[in-house]
Amino acid sequence: MAKDEIKYIWKDRKRTFLGLPWSFTVYYLTENKLICRTGFLNITEDEIDLYKITDKRLKQTFGQRIVGCGVVHICSRDVSLPEFDMIVKNPRDVMSLLDRYVNEARDKYGTRGRDLYGTPSGHHHDAYDNNEDDDNDSENE
Repeated sequence: MAKDEIKYIWKDRKRTFLGLPWSFTVYYLTENKLICRTGFLNITEDEIDLYKITDKRLKQTFGQRIVGCGVVHICSRDVSLPEFDMIVKNPRDVMSLLDRYVNEARDKYGTRGRDLYGTPSGHHHDAYDNNEDDDNDSENE
C-alpha cells in the first residue's frame, strides 16, 4: 500500500523540552493503528492496533504546560511495543482522539479492555472460573 493511500487522522513530531518539533520521530494515527516512525536514514516503524491499547496517561511538567505540550504514556497488549511515551503538542486533544478511535476499534472487533487481560500463562480468569473452583473444592471436602 502506498503512503498516499493511508488516511492519517492525526500526525505530530516528537517535541523537545521547549515544545519544538526538532526530531526524527513522527507519530501517526489512522482509524485502526497508532504508528511511531523513528529515524532519518534508517527508519524503524512500530504499529499498535488501537483495540490493543489498554491504558493512557497524560504527564505534563510545568515547562511543558507553558509551551502547550506533554507526554502521552501508552500501555498496550502489543508484543513489540507494550509501553511507550509520545511527547506531543496539545496532549489533551490527542487523548480525546485516542479515546474516540480506540473505542471505535474495540466496537469494530468486539473487544473490550477486560478481553485483553490475562495471566502470563495465557489463561484468562473471570468470576465464573472462580465459582467453579469453589464448587469443586466444597465437593472434595
